[in-house]
Amino acid sequence: MRLLLQAVVPSDPAPPFLQLILQQDLFGGWELLRESGRIGGRSTLRRERFTSREQALAALERLRDQYLGRGWRLTFSQGEAPPSGYRG
Repeated sequence: MRLLLQAVVPSDPAPPFLQLILQQDLFGGWELLRESGRIGGRSTLRRERFTSREQALAALERLRDQYLGRGWRLTFSQGEAPPSGYRG
């Protein structure tokens, strides 16, 4: 599953972004990759590991909701059906 969120900054040619990727690792666990930065600029990649998909999905949804609550917009979603709480 992959989600891309962007901040709404009309005057900024390189708005901030957050990309969340949920994927299974080779050992049966789950990883939540969080990449953030500015479009066309530097970015930072953080990786969190979880033992179950449910824990990883809950962390992804928590992060998504935090950013949506701050006025960010979900601009791209790939993978499964839209996550619960989707406010497209």
